[in-house]
Amino acid sequence: MTQVSTIGLDLAKNTFQAHGADAAGNVVFRRKLRRDQLLTFFAGHEPCLVAMEACPGAHHWGREIGKLGHEVKLIAPAYVKPFVKRQKNDAADAEAICEAAQRPTMRFVAVKSEAKQASAVIFRTRDMLVGQRTQIINAIRGHLAEYGLIAPQGPFHVERLIAQIEDPASELPQAARTCLALLVGTLRHLQEQTAALDAEIAARAKTDDVARRLMTVPGIGPLIATAIEALAPPVDTFRSGRDFAAWVGLTPVQRSTGGKERLGRTSRMGERTLRRLLIIASSAVVRWARRKGVPAGSWLGRMLARKPPMLVIVALANKNARIAWALLTKGGTYRAPAVPA
Repeated sequence: MTQVSTIGLDLAKNTFQAHGADAAGNVVFRRKLRRDQLLTFFAGHEPCLVAMEACPGAHHWGREIGKLGHEVKLIAPAYVKPFVKRQKNDAADAEAICEAAQRPTMRFVAVKSEAKQASAVIFRTRDMLVGQRTQIINAIRGHLAEYGLIAPQGPFHVERLIAQIEDPASELPQAARTCLALLVGTLRHLQEQTAALDAEIAARAKTDDVARRLMTVPGIGPLIATAIEALAPPVDTFRSGRDFAAWVGLTPVQRSTGGKERLGRTSRMGERTLRRLLIIASSAVVRWARRKGVPAGSWLGRMLARKPPMLVIVALANKNARIAWALLTKGGTYRAPAVPA
């Protein structure tokens, strides 16, 4: 029997498709497997390269198949799509995964441990709660605007609208007040849950040596420090700080051709939670610098003097991402550069 060197596995809930190929890329087998047959199937095979798309459940199956002696590699779905021939089905997807894994320049996603995935759950949960909180605030604003009651933008100012809802002397109809009170109760519950998660993240940051070192960077607090450690892949995945910033999505999209360099907006690839946190933190630093001032010879001072604020915010987020990669790779703490006199 021909030796199988690579198996492409298309994941699903209950029915999986496996595509085996030899070292030359020739097809050895195509198999449809039920969920309860998957591990038994791989246990009976000689150790080889098993490739899967990086999707929900891929890290779990990667760990389980890896325990059987196989080498497991995950591929981003965007890198698999060009290898799909004509029709889209499970067998074609498994074949495309197998072919993509055999490419010498293919980039792979590291299989995460259970602890790494567990650390990321708190940020996924926080994102969901913050999104629901924003939705409730917008609903309260929209409903009260119909009665001529408005407030400035920002979550802090929504308390003015809540005061109108809870004030018995306000002119709101009782039927509307009852429903709006439900929204207020939901909003306060979400705020309490979000505050509890923030407190847990801050406690983790205090006890983690890596997070404490990252927090020495201006613009990186407990939330971002723990997010980098929980959400980012191993630092040795990236050759440089620029590669890490590009993975986060803070570098421009290239549309260069004919020897002419054309750069567009930021790519917004990679981990969007981490990118958003870096942008929000950088915007706070830039806002503070514009209000209070910074040394004219500093990097931030020079950027603010000749660039629009939003561009400076993205540039600062990019810079912080590179500094974070350097600290994770080389150790130590952040040392501010000397400002020329």
